[in-house]
Amino acid sequence: MKVVIIGPAYPLRGGLATYNERLARAFQEAGDEVRIVTFSLQYPNFLFPGQTQFSAEAGPADLAIEVSLNSVNPLSWWQVGRKLRAERPDIVVFRFWLPFMGPALGTVARLVRQNGHTRVVAITDNVIPHEKRPGDGPFTRYFLSECDGFVTMSRSVLSDLQQLGFSAKPALYRPHPLYDNFGPIKIKDEALQALKLPKTSGYLLFFGFIRAYKGLDIMLQAFADPRISAMPVKLIIAGEFYEDAALYEELITRFALEDRIIRATDFIPNEKVVDYFCAADLVVQPYKNATQSGVSQIAYHFERPMLVTDVGGLAELIPNGVVGYVVAPRAQEIADAIVDFYTNQREGAFAAGVRDQKKQFSWPLMVAALEEVAGLTKSSTVES
Repeated sequence: MKVVIIGPAYPLRGGLATYNERLARAFQEAGDEVRIVTFSLQYPNFLFPGQTQFSAEAGPADLAIEVSLNSVNPLSWWQVGRKLRAERPDIVVFRFWLPFMGPALGTVARLVRQNGHTRVVAITDNVIPHEKRPGDGPFTRYFLSECDGFVTMSRSVLSDLQQLGFSAKPALYRPHPLYDNFGPIKIKDEALQALKLPKTSGYLLFFGFIRAYKGLDIMLQAFADPRISAMPVKLIIAGEFYEDAALYEELITRFALEDRIIRATDFIPNEKVVDYFCAADLVVQPYKNATQSGVSQIAYHFERPMLVTDVGGLAELIPNGVVGYVVAPRAQEIADAIVDFYTNQREGAFAAGVRDQKKQFSWPLMVAALEEVAGLTKSSTVES
C-alpha cells in the first residue's frame, strides 16, 4: 500500500515531528511504501513563541521526507494537492493539531480526493484548541469536512468531533502509542551522572514545551508545600518556554525555590531525553486542560511513574494507584500525592505497574485504526 503522511517532520523538530516519523516507520514495518510531506514553513513567527522551529540534529536516513508545504502560501497547497492527486496513493494521513492549519491541509485534502481513489484520514490531536483565536471554527470545519475518517488519541476529542457534527464519518479512539524512539532505558545512576546531578536527592520531572495550560505555576505552588520542602527532592524543569518566563520566575522567588529547582529550559535534543526521564522518580503533568500528552508515552517507555491531573484525556491512560496518581489540578492535591509517593516509597510498585500497562500502546494498533477508518480493512464504524 502507498501511504503519504502530511505533517511536521525533519527538519522541523518537536513532538509532532517525532510522532510522524515513528508512524512512518510503523507503516514501513507493515510492508507499506511511505513518504512524509512536511512544511517548508510551518508557522509564521507570530504563532511560534519558541527559539527555532528547526532541528540541529541529523535527519533520519531511513525515511523519505519531502519538504514542500507552506502553511501560508496557497500556491504550495495547490502544488502539493495536485501532485498527490496524480500520484494516487492509497491513503493520505493528515496530522491535525491547530485550526490555523485548516486552510492549507483542507485544500490539499480536497484536491487529493478528486482522483476518486485516495482515502484521506486524519489523526486529530485537537479539534477544539487549548488557546482560542479568531477563525478557529471555520478553519477546523473546512479541514474536517474533507476527511473520510478520523483517529483520535483521547475520548474527549472523539466526543468533540461528534459535537461538531462529524458523527456520521468513521472515527476511532486509539491511545497514543509509546514513544520508543529515544533509546533504551538507562540505570538511574547513569542518567544522573550524565546530567551531573547528585544521587543524594530525589527528582521530579516536568518535561516539554512550557505553555500556560500545562500548569507549571500550579506545580511550583505545590512544590512550595512545607512537607515537600523538608524532603531531599528537587524539581527538574526540562523544556523550552513558549511564553514569558516571568510568571514562573516570580513564583520561584516568592516561594524561595531557587535551590530546589533545576532548569533545563532550552529545547531538549532527542539523545538527552533518556537521561531526564531515567533520572526522575516521578514525571509530573499538572495540566489545566489537555486532550492527550506524548509525555505520558515517553514516561511509559522509560517505565517511570506519573502524576497527571484529571483533565481531558490524560486520566484515560494513567490508572490511579497503579502507575501513579490522577488528581485535581490544584496545588494541595498535587502536593499530597508527592508526599504520599516519597513517604510510602511508591516508586517500585508504580514502575511495575507501568511495565504491565505499557503493553497496550502499540504502533501496529494505530496503523490498523488508520486503515480501518479509511475503509481499507473491515467495515468502519463510529466508536461512541
